[in-house]
This record gives sequence, structure tokens and C-alpha cells, in this order.
Amino acid sequence: MRVVLQRVSESSVAIDGSVHAAIGKGLLILLGITHGDTQEDIDWLVNKIIGIRIFSDQDGKMSLSIQDIKGELLVISQFTLFASTKKGNRPSYIDAARPEVAVPLYEAFLDALSRKRNKEIKSGVFGADMKVQLINDGPVTIVMDSKNRN
Repeated sequence: MRVVLQRVSESSVAIDGSVHAAIGKGLLILLGITHGDTQEDIDWLVNKIIGIRIFSDQDGKMSLSIQDIKGELLVISQFTLFASTKKGNRPSYIDAARPEVAVPLYEAFLDALSRKRNKEIKSGVFGADMKVQLINDGPVTIVMDSKNRN
């Protein structure tokens, strides 16, 4: 499982021309799912996301977590995070999990994040054509992969 975390002042996702979900200060999480991902990958990523200290304190140092600032989360499924660009100019998505595998894991990720935060998590719609807007705060963008834990 791979995520791109973007610290945002605000973010939203529109589907079919209408805003589906929006957040204020917090994290936009782009989530990619690959073959062999499990609940263990979800649990590891959720704990890292909740604990990562990338929000500024009163001295301007990044020492606060999403919990500390009581920020919001917006999760967007993004199979293109597993694009392979090794050959030619057209990316291959063979490493992205098929929907029959990815959808249950995506839903489990949202559920685990919601339980850990003890609040609803806003999200896009898996497989939908989405228009995502954000104001990247910093900018701060972090990439995490559950297969690179060490």
C-alpha cells in the first residue's frame, strides 16, 4: 500500500460537477493499493498517518500530528500510484490491485482510520472520475509505502 500525504489548508473532491467531500486544515491522502496488501499494511499506515508530526507548532517547527491539531482527513483512491514507467511512454498499471481486491481494502482503510480517529473520514468514491482540489500548506508532501517499513 502506498500513500501520498499532503498537508493542506483545505481540500475537496468533486464528482460529476458537484462537491462530494471537503475538508479544512488537515491531510489529503492519496491511497494506492497493490497485490498482496493486507490488514497489516492498513494498520501500519494508519498508525503512521495518525502519528506523523508534520504540522507546525507555535515556533514554526513541524512537531504536531493530525491528532494534535484536530485536523481533518480526505482520502482519495489512486491506482496510478503504482504506475510503472520502466518501458516506453505509456505507464503500466499492472502493479495496481484489481477492484475486486482493492475496494474491500480501501473500505477497510477508511474504517481503520475512522476508528483510530474516532470520527468520520471524508473520502472520494473508488473508481469514480474525480476532480481533486487542494491548497498544499507548506508545501508539505510525504510518500509512505507499507512495503518499505525498515
